Order: sequence, then structure tokens, then C-alpha cells
Amino acid sequence: MSTLLHAQGISKSFGGLKALQNCSLTVEKGKVNGLIGPNGSGKTTLFNVITGYVTPDEGSVTFEGADITGARPDKVFALGIGRTFQLTRIFARISVLENMLIATQHNESWVKGLIRSKSTKSEVDNAMALLDFVGITRLANLQAGALSYGQRKLLELAYVLVSDPDVILLDEPAGGVNLTLINNIAEKIRLLNQQGKTFLIVEHNMEFVMGVCDQVTVMHQGSSLTSGTPSEVRQDPRVLDAYLGGGDDDDDDDLREAVANV
Repeated sequence: MSTLLHAQGISKSFGGLKALQNCSLTVEKGKVNGLIGPNGSGKTTLFNVITGYVTPDEGSVTFEGADITGARPDKVFALGIGRTFQLTRIFARISVLENMLIATQHNESWVKGLIRSKSTKSEVDNAMALLDFVGITRLANLQAGALSYGQRKLLELAYVLVSDPDVILLDEPAGGVNLTLINNIAEKIRLLNQQGKTFLIVEHNMEFVMGVCDQVTVMHQGSSLTSGTPSEVRQDPRVLDAYLGGGDDDDDDDLREAVANV
């Protein structure tokens, strides 16, 4: 496998807070890559650096060998890097289908997509096919703001898929949704990966991560701690220490078992 996306030596401070410190990450083409770590470890900040929402103080981001450090989010999107957000970002006052059609032009900004007066039949057909893929075709004409939180997650995934990105960054896809939907999302990720899609997934649900990811990178205090297969990562004592801080109470024992055995 070849490297598709690479972040090298990324550092970023917000005022006196060091969110990232010499953090590096490699995403292999065709793999489902996981990014885990305790709250505040810098995972979402690294996502934001990769996708152009935050400019790093130091370090570089390359995609297919080209330097994209500091590129605008719409440029990163057009290059083939799609992402979802921890808090879903949809246009609540328009329909589910209209949300989908905003992203139909791979080389247009989202704003231009929003104001286009007419979509082609092929664009509509593609949007409907993707809604069918994630299982919400029946909601196509519903105002997006009326969707449940889990349905919004599915819409956002379908929205990202419209542009046929080379790599898909998912920020907590299993967060705040029920087990049935979690399993559904995991199934979609596996199917897309079988079709050649590359993923980078930030997630706190350890069972979800260990079940879908080929490679996992662990972050701690703004730095990349270790990378490896799920089996290698869950057996690394540094990972347990990062999550648990060496605690010995009963709750820590339960969490330690969960991390080690999923």
C-alpha cells in the first residue's frame, strides 16, 4: 500500500494552549485508519489542520505527494478529501435531497453549489442512489432540520460521498447514536472500503474502532503516541496509561479491560 495522506511534525497553539506538538500521521491508501486518544488529545484539531480549517504553526500536510498545508477547506475538498464533523453540519431549512445537491459539483465551492438554480438528472439520480445506500431515501423530501441526530449522521456521510472523495475523514461517526445505527455505519464503511475508499476515523467508541480499522494511531497530549494494528495498539501499555493515567480504582479496571479486549 502507498501513502495517500501524510501529516508531518504538526504543531499548533491557541494562545498559550499547545493543541498539537510535533504530531505526525500516515494514512495508507485503501485502508481504514483510526485516530484515537483521550479527550483533549488533539484529534479534531489535527482533522482541522488536514482539511484546511486550521493553519499549523509548524509542519506540513501532503496529499498524493503534493503539499496542501494551509490550503482553504473548499480547495482541500475539491482535491478529494471529504470530511464529516463531530457536530453535524447540514442546511437545516432545506430538504435532504437539496442538501445532497449542494455537493454535486466536485470542483465548485459549497456556496456555489447552494445557489445553483438547477441540477442535472444524473446529479439527482446519483444523490438519490447515495441516500439509498445510507438507508434514508424515504426522507429525501423532508426538511433536513427535522432529522434525528443519527439520521443527520447518515445524511452527512451521503453528502460527503457525492463528490466521490479519495479519502473520507469521519469525526466520531458512532458518537451519540444507538447500537443499531452504529452497526449500520460500520457496515457502510466496510462496503465502501471494499470498493476502494480510504478512511481516517476519529472515534471514542473503542469497539467500533477496533472492529472496522486496519491501522490505528493513538494521540496523547497533542502528540502521536503510537501506531499499529488494532491488536498491537490494544496491547501497548502506553495506550492504557494514556487513557487511564495509571489509576487503580474499579472504574479504571473496567475501562482497562474494555480497551484491551475489544
